[in-house]
Amino acid sequence: MSVSKWLGATLGWSFGGPIGAILGFALGSVVDGISNGGIKVGSQGPFSSPSQTKTKSGDFEVSLLVLAAIVIKADGRSDQRELDFVRAQFVGMYGKDRANHAFKLFKNISQQENIPVRDVCMQIRQMMDHPSRLQLLHFLFGIAKSDGNVSADEVDVINDISNYLGIRALDFESIKAMFYNSSDNAYKILEIDKSATNDEIKKAYRTMAKKYHPDKVLHLGAEHQKGAEEKFRQVQEAYDQLQKEHGFK
Repeated sequence: MSVSKWLGATLGWSFGGPIGAILGFALGSVVDGISNGGIKVGSQGPFSSPSQTKTKSGDFEVSLLVLAAIVIKADGRSDQRELDFVRAQFVGMYGKDRANHAFKLFKNISQQENIPVRDVCMQIRQMMDHPSRLQLLHFLFGIAKSDGNVSADEVDVINDISNYLGIRALDFESIKAMFYNSSDNAYKILEIDKSATNDEIKKAYRTMAKKYHPDKVLHLGAEHQKGAEEKFRQVQEAYDQLQKEHGFK
């Protein structure tokens, strides 16, 4: 499959707005003239009408590539382990052929200077549902952790992205806690204080299990279920840990 056919088959609203412009710079004439219902890459068409569109797997994929490029450059260097993580994740989600196209696009995006972080995030926030945005955030922390250490610069950049995406501070801390080892991580994942009662822990678990349930991102396709299942598993593990600590069933 050619790059143009891949893009044409998988993208919806990300043909337009700032993400579309970034795609145009990344691929130049390769995507010149590609359209989705007559909308050319870089136009503002779908960006202004979220009620008339739905996030496709490719929209999520391209959004992820742009945000991943921002995070990887946050600490002033591109670690090979981070690049390998991105590639491995895309091979696992999309298969080798599509992943090869995605990674070529990713490298071209990464070479761009001054990616408009706020504008990109505002487009995603307007067009993408909340569960999918949470999935983006989880993946970004995975990239940051892939070199063995989440730097302060990376946390700051991901926090800025999270704010622009309209994600609550509690949700940010919950997902962040999934990538750290500390005594209070289980509480942070379930978005509760250490003073929480057994009933409050149970209620928090039900709330978070519903929020992070893999079915929330079914519309993105089966390729994104693994990441969603990972978040769900960590919520379950946090609850199991607190069950043992508090001695309830």
